[in-house]
Amino acid sequence: MDMVMKLGAESPVVILSKSTCCISHSIETLIRGFGANPTVYELDKLSNGKEMEKALIELLGCKSSVPAVFIGEEFVGGSIEIMSLNVRGKLKNLLLKANAIWI
Repeated sequence: MDMVMKLGAESPVVILSKSTCCISHSIETLIRGFGANPTVYELDKLSNGKEMEKALIELLGCKSSVPAVFIGEEFVGGSIEIMSLNVRGKLKNLLLKANAIWI
């Protein structure tokens, strides 16, 4: 778990994903659409990815571990939470507060 949280604090926006996950790609595209440049870690390409995936499943409390999004060094959630923030007009403000965008 500590390893996951440490990665999440490395930049204003961090996305933990898998290279084959289309939902992760969609969330990354959404965040980039605001002008942010997220750091993306694809768990299936990391040597310790399986360990990190287990920690994410524990953190999320569900079967799907990705995408997992950190904004401003805090775990925000998965795709449902990010899409909900976007629909409610709160994602942009969260990105601004984290200094991920400067609009």
